[in-house]
Amino acid sequence: MLTSQEIIQLTQDLYEKVVAYRRHLHKHPELSFHEYETSAFVRKQLDILEIAWEEVAGTGVVGVIEGGKEVSDKTVVLRADIDALPILEEIQSGFRSRNEGVMHACGHDFHTANLLGVASILKTLKNSFSGKILLLFQPAEEKIPGGARAVLDSGCLEKLGGNITAVLGLHVSPRLLTGEIGLCPGRFMASSDEIYLKIKGRGGHAAEPNRAIDPIMITAQLLSTLQQVVSRKADPSIPSVLTFGKIVGNGAANVIPDDVWLEGTFRTMDESWRKQALQQVEEIVFKTTEMLGAEAQLEIRNGYPVLINDVSLSQQFIALMLDYFSPDCFRNVPEWMAAEDFAYYSHKYPSLFFLVGIKNPLTEVQYGLHNAKFDLDEKAFLNSMQALTLACLRFLGNECK
Repeated sequence: MLTSQEIIQLTQDLYEKVVAYRRHLHKHPELSFHEYETSAFVRKQLDILEIAWEEVAGTGVVGVIEGGKEVSDKTVVLRADIDALPILEEIQSGFRSRNEGVMHACGHDFHTANLLGVASILKTLKNSFSGKILLLFQPAEEKIPGGARAVLDSGCLEKLGGNITAVLGLHVSPRLLTGEIGLCPGRFMASSDEIYLKIKGRGGHAAEPNRAIDPIMITAQLLSTLQQVVSRKADPSIPSVLTFGKIVGNGAANVIPDDVWLEGTFRTMDESWRKQALQQVEEIVFKTTEMLGAEAQLEIRNGYPVLINDVSLSQQFIALMLDYFSPDCFRNVPEWMAAEDFAYYSHKYPSLFFLVGIKNPLTEVQYGLHNAKFDLDEKAFLNSMQALTLACLRFLGNECK
């Protein structure tokens, strides 16, 4: 029977190699759907491990490991995202991004390296467990419509896996201390929709606003009114956020512009309310602008759905973490209004998405995700690889002492 000590030893043996994987990936970040070098690197490492693989969703890769212990129809999918962000890195290190203006500022280099490490562990242990494991290196998590949807549309998981027992994923968290494991059973991460809006007025001299249709003032009124979707229309028990992060009105101190451009996002934790809220946003936009004499051009891009952690898998995972790690290593974490395209898997298969702490308590400042100064404590690989390996084996029905 497998023992946790075997997994701990393999993790420790692989640590330096996995750190090297992560630093290589960090030096060579690529944007969503353009992860060509990243994909080639993953395929090369799988070849070295003698793990069969197939391409998926353009730049994605799916590796396959079959346990040799006995016949089983169970399959577990382990997913890591591989894309980076359009951010100019501000950290100076020996593995700083060489692709100017592109950075692994969300930890996807960690996720990919971690899964390569877990792949090596599971390949070594393949004759000690039963079932099939799909190693999914998924492209384009950072950009709507997301690589997860393309993976599901391809049908590759069913073709390669058959009876999918669980889909597992993880994300680094700068809010948790290095090596802590966090989980939120049930609904965990928000849906995410993008709003693109142009208010068309009529420009003019700032001294004669009566001769213009001022899109600046109309925008101010509209922003105030739209907030009532959250403050007065939403059920208070359903977390909801409506934020506009970009407003461009290219007038001047004495010039009223012709139009104003806005970009924003709506996020919530309930799919039914999500649909209603977006309809209300649309109604408010068109009715308000018409009432004030302007025109609106509105585009709502539907993004990722609510991410739901399967309750049964969550209960098993929590018990597993408490069995194998010290009690103060596990954290129950709250709902998170960030969005993840892993959510698509959670609407089709039993799924589990957990957090791994990367905050070194000795570091004075820990910058957040999507920050140009984001960094992480690589010691987190030790618990991260163990947690993912143990959970995979448990959900395949294999016990580990």
